[in-house]
Amino acid sequence: MTMKLSNNTILITGGTSGIGLELVRQFYELDNTIIVVSSNQNNLMQAKAQFPKIEILVYDLGNSLSVQELIEKCLFEYKDINIVINNAGIQNNYTWTDEKDGYIKIENEIRVNFTSPMQIIYGLLPLLTTKQNSTIINVSSGLAFVPKKSAPIYCATKSAIHSATKALRYQLENTTVKVFEIIPPLVETAMTVGRGTGKISPKQLVDEFLRNFKNDTFESNIGKTKLLRFIHRILPKLADSIMKNG
Repeated sequence: MTMKLSNNTILITGGTSGIGLELVRQFYELDNTIIVVSSNQNNLMQAKAQFPKIEILVYDLGNSLSVQELIEKCLFEYKDINIVINNAGIQNNYTWTDEKDGYIKIENEIRVNFTSPMQIIYGLLPLLTTKQNSTIINVSSGLAFVPKKSAPIYCATKSAIHSATKALRYQLENTTVKVFEIIPPLVETAMTVGRGTGKISPKQLVDEFLRNFKNDTFESNIGKTKLLRFIHRILPKLADSIMKNG
């Protein structure tokens, strides 16, 4: 059964800006029920002003107790959820020999980017496995395959997301739950201001993903990510040199 684009109930983290907001926009326009999660209430209110029918939830993915409360909220009050989109992420760019707050940054980045998404999936599987048409969508990065020197933890967490997504796809292949991955190139978002050139827009990314989603293409290598993975496969040293200074 191919994925339907309408009449879903979708939980999305980090849906108030960038890729997440564009996912909200396009799924909203396709007549879905959207539940947006963020730690920033002002950003959530701004998103709701744009899309009045969305539900908004204030939870912090950097806090393990808050993540557990989010899961329990969904299990008891949003039992129609059949799509979970793990989009929220943070990227710290710093040199470890100069950094004074490394312990905190490392722990927080791993929790937001990897630990919390995995816990959300695990916690909501009892809901997802009861649905005839359900989906997990994880957002990783081309940096999962070829890291840059300024963001070792971000790159490592995206690599972990990629590996875990693939393993979960294997685990769940005999259930009703399909597992998708969005693998973006450099996208024009607040996170990437002042970094790199040749960025694509969030709209371009989501347009391409939805085409893949509709056709059950489980790994969406978006835009230049296709070329990066090809180069990495045949000329890994060249790929490393291209991305090293990111």
